[in-house]
Amino acid sequence: VDREIQRVAIHVDRTAAAATRIPRTHVWSWALWDWGTSAFSTLIVTFVFARYIVSDYFVPADVMAAYTAAGGDGVATGTALAAYESAKADLTSNIGWALAIGGIIVAIAAPVIGARTDAGGKRKKWLGVNTGLVIVMTAAMFFVEGKPEFFLLGAALIAGSTVFYEIANVNYNAMLLQVSTPRNMGRVSGFGWGMGYLGGIVVLLIALVGFIFGDGPYWFGITADNGMNIRVIAVFAAVWSLLFSLPIMLAVPENTATAGARVGILESYRRLFAAIGGYFRNDRPTFYFLLASAVFRDGLAAVFAFGGILAGTVFGLDDTEVILFAIGGNLIAGIGVFLGGWFDDKFGSKPVIVASLLGLVVTGTALFMLHDGGPSVFWVGGLLLTFFVGPAQASARTFVGHLAPVGKEGELFGLYATTGRSISFLAPTLFAVMIGIGGATHFGILGIVIVLTAGAALMIPLRAPRTR
Repeated sequence: VDREIQRVAIHVDRTAAAATRIPRTHVWSWALWDWGTSAFSTLIVTFVFARYIVSDYFVPADVMAAYTAAGGDGVATGTALAAYESAKADLTSNIGWALAIGGIIVAIAAPVIGARTDAGGKRKKWLGVNTGLVIVMTAAMFFVEGKPEFFLLGAALIAGSTVFYEIANVNYNAMLLQVSTPRNMGRVSGFGWGMGYLGGIVVLLIALVGFIFGDGPYWFGITADNGMNIRVIAVFAAVWSLLFSLPIMLAVPENTATAGARVGILESYRRLFAAIGGYFRNDRPTFYFLLASAVFRDGLAAVFAFGGILAGTVFGLDDTEVILFAIGGNLIAGIGVFLGGWFDDKFGSKPVIVASLLGLVVTGTALFMLHDGGPSVFWVGGLLLTFFVGPAQASARTFVGHLAPVGKEGELFGLYATTGRSISFLAPTLFAVMIGIGGATHFGILGIVIVLTAGAALMIPLRAPRTR
C-alpha cells in the first residue's frame, strides 16, 4: 500500500512538472556546464595532460640518457631499451593506481553526498564548490614541469581533480530533474551530452592549433621547454571551465530541501544501505538497472580508455591521426546524442540503450574480424563506435531520472555513480585476459565486446519505468 501511495504521489508530482514550462535559459545554463568542463575531461584526462604526465619528460634522467645514447626510438635495443620501457610502464601503472584510489573515494562518497544535498537543498551550492576545486587543481597543473621530480605532483593533481569532477557530476546529473520535464527529459539529457562533445571539439582545436601542432614557438611565444605548452593548456582548460560554469550558478535555482533535521555521516551511510535494500525489496527495476548500467558503462568507458591504444598498435594511426580521430569522434558522438535524445522521448530510454549497446557489439566484433584492414577500417568502425556510445550514456542518465523517487534524485544519481565505479576493473581485466589468451593486442577488442554484450543482456529483460 505504501509503495502504491508513493507511486501515485510521484505520478501526480511529475504530471504537474510536465505542465510546467522550464525556461530555456535554465536548460542552456545547465548544458553549458558540460560544454565548459569538457575542457577538463578532454584536455586533462584523455588526450593531452594525461599523455604528457607519462611522456619521456618524466622518465628518470639516467634511463633517458642511456636510451638516447643507444639511438632512441626504433633504434635502441638491449638493456637501454628494456630500462626505458620499464620506466614508461611504471609511469602508466602509477597513474592507474592514483586514479584507482580516486575511484574508491568517489564510490564511497558519491551516494551520501547526493543524499545530503537532496535533503539540505544545497545541490547547486556543492556543484559550485566541487567545480571550483576542479578548476583550482587544473590551474595548478601549470606548475608540473617536464621533469621526473614533478611526476607525483602531476599524478596527485589528476587524481584529486578527477575525484571532485566525478562528485560534481552527481549534483549536475541530479539537476537534470530541475531543467526538464518527463516529456522532454531525453532531449534535454542528450542536449547536455551533445554540448559536452561539441565543447570538446572546440577546446581540442584551440589547443592543437595554438599549442601542439608543429615545433613551436606557439601562440604568445610559448615553447615546449619543460612542457610549457602543455602546462599552458592546463591553464586554458581551467579558465574555459570557469567561464562556462558560471551560467548554471547564476541562472538555475537551488533545489528545495526535502528532509527535516540534518543527520550525521554515519547515519547517512545507514540510510544509504537501507536505500539499497529498499530498492531490492520494493523496486527491482531500479536495483537491476543499477546492476546492468554498472556493467555496460564499464564497457563504454573501456571504448575510450583503450581506443587510442588500439588505434595505434592495431590499426597503425600515428599520434596526429589519433587526435584528429578524437575530434571527429566527438563530432559524431554529439550527433548521436542529439538523435538519441529525440528517440528517447519518442520511444523511451530503454530501446535507445539496448539498440546502442547492440550497435557497439556488432561494430566491435567487425573491428576484431577486420583488424588487418589498417587505418581506414578503424576510421569507419571507430566513428561508428562513438556514434553509439553517446546515446547509451545520455539515455542511461535519463533512465535514472525517470526512476528517481521525488526528493531522492541526488541519492539515486549518487548510487548510479557508485555502481559505475564498483566494477570498473571488469573491462580492463577482460581486455588483458583476452590478449593473453589470443597472444595479440587485437584480441583485447573481444574483452570489451564481452562486457558490452553482458550489459545488453542484463538490460533487455528489464521493465522500463512508466512515468510519462
